[in-house]
Amino acid sequence: MSAVVPIGIPHPSTVEVSNDDPVLRANSIIEEKHPGLIERHPEIRERTWGLAARTDPTVSIFEYFYWAKVEREIEQNENRKYIESRGKMTNPTRLITDRFSKGTHHEANSEAKAPTAEITSKSSKEDVMAVTDAEWRTAARALRTAGWGTIFYLVTTDILGWSSSPAVFAAVGFGPGVALFVIFGAAAGFSGWSLWKVYIGLDSARFPMISFGDPYLRLFGPRWRHCINFAQALQQFLSVCVVILGNATVLDQMAKQKICFAVVIVIITVVGIISGFVRTLQRLGWMCNLSVWLNVANFIIIMYAAGNNAIDYAAVLASTIITKVRPIRTFASQPPDMYQQATPGFASQFGAVGTMVYAYAGALLFVAFMAEMRHPMDFWKGMLCAQVFICFTYILFGAYVYSEWGQYAIFNINTVVQPRALQTAGNALTLITGWFAVFLYANVGLKTVYQEVFMEIFKFPPVGTKKGGWCWYIISPIYWSLAFVVATGVPNIQGLVSFIGGLFALNFTYTFPVLLFLAYSIQRGAVQDGEGFDPYTGVTTQHDFGMKRLSRGFMKKWYINVPVTLFILGALACSGMSTWAAIESLISIFGPNGTNATHFGCGSPTG
Repeated sequence: MSAVVPIGIPHPSTVEVSNDDPVLRANSIIEEKHPGLIERHPEIRERTWGLAARTDPTVSIFEYFYWAKVEREIEQNENRKYIESRGKMTNPTRLITDRFSKGTHHEANSEAKAPTAEITSKSSKEDVMAVTDAEWRTAARALRTAGWGTIFYLVTTDILGWSSSPAVFAAVGFGPGVALFVIFGAAAGFSGWSLWKVYIGLDSARFPMISFGDPYLRLFGPRWRHCINFAQALQQFLSVCVVILGNATVLDQMAKQKICFAVVIVIITVVGIISGFVRTLQRLGWMCNLSVWLNVANFIIIMYAAGNNAIDYAAVLASTIITKVRPIRTFASQPPDMYQQATPGFASQFGAVGTMVYAYAGALLFVAFMAEMRHPMDFWKGMLCAQVFICFTYILFGAYVYSEWGQYAIFNINTVVQPRALQTAGNALTLITGWFAVFLYANVGLKTVYQEVFMEIFKFPPVGTKKGGWCWYIISPIYWSLAFVVATGVPNIQGLVSFIGGLFALNFTYTFPVLLFLAYSIQRGAVQDGEGFDPYTGVTTQHDFGMKRLSRGFMKKWYINVPVTLFILGALACSGMSTWAAIESLISIFGPNGTNATHFGCGSPTG
């Protein structure tokens, strides 16, 4: 009978002792401190680690705490050595290029790549416990190379969506517009910080976190993870519908409204179905980089047009509830109803919140970004710089375009650009970047549905296998067909964006990250003396359970937990009001004197 290892530690015979690694020091003295422990306790099952243990619901919260602390100590030591080997960053050019390159550490870790294939092969043939902790950490750490400068780049490209900001100012005016962008930008920064605190307290090479649902599994359980993953997949699906609508709108205007709008959506969907046969995003970094520069060019085109050229009023009248061309007006506070684009009255304010929150959405990928970092403790630096830059860009672009175009600064801002040649150039850039977004969103969203629903619940094979590939090819057209139905059934991009922003983006950006932080704070505060995880025996000690424990954890730092709870309740209230406002907006837009586009119809939203 083979020996059984206590929970959470590798077999001692596989460990090569290292004085520099606290994990290995703990493992090497198992037999010395507890002779015969394994033979006396055969009932203790062995614990796997790595990606195989990422979603193991039997791992205790104390194990996550323990190994996360060990991981942070190791990362701190490795980061110090990396900085010493790199030297001081006194050259400004080197400072910039180093932040966005692989870095010298990449070469230093290149030796770790050789055993990775051997480890993978070994793991597929033998029990995962045959791989030592040192080997697994070497392989896992070799894949983590991003610095905080790279995080600034990733967060900026993930979140930045400047084109909708003028519509926010058109709905609420200059004063409330600036205030909303600053307040919600600061709140988004706090949410990102909250997610970062949870990540560094729960992630380790033994139990890595790579998706937004992972921390929910560790703090709330498997059902919560499934709910979060389902909501994430639904948001991404609706985002695909938004980008399909955006691309169809642009293509319709480029075709001078000579094709039925529903047929234009069919064309976009068919191209999407074809691209859906690609199952991997490997080696597509060039796509993201090109998209950034195309966005910059489009940004310059619209800024120039706003300051120098007239407006294409046909696009405004065809897609909003504005029915008459009046002189351009701007307002310091909320504009009167006759100048509103989507819905009049009180609902217009929360409709603007939904649109703005959609522009700030991006926290879904923060866990994945941190999983790529060499030193995750630095994530807050890149995230904070990115949020400040994004907020500044939104206010600059939104306020400037609104000051020039007033109530005609609509959501599809590129469709009101004049003259025709400049409009076509901007639309072409928008179409290319929009197509990149369709491809990326659909690929990620469909993979989430496949892995979290079809694989986990219906036991479908992995996408990388032959059977899994056939399943993917069958599901992908169905996914795109459903997106076509939604896009054609609700052919108004601003109303759909406000709905997604209120119901999904607001919660994923503000509610869910801070809820994680609250649960993490309670779990930390509830720990009593004598509780914890013993790495020598693999035994977890916990004295009590239930409401008594949760109450003690909440009151341990009530001065933090009470404001955090109010933040969560406020976010939920904003979500409810924004969703209501989005529904009212859709009713107004598809009512009398609304958009030309109709459900499954040929009417054009651009003229």
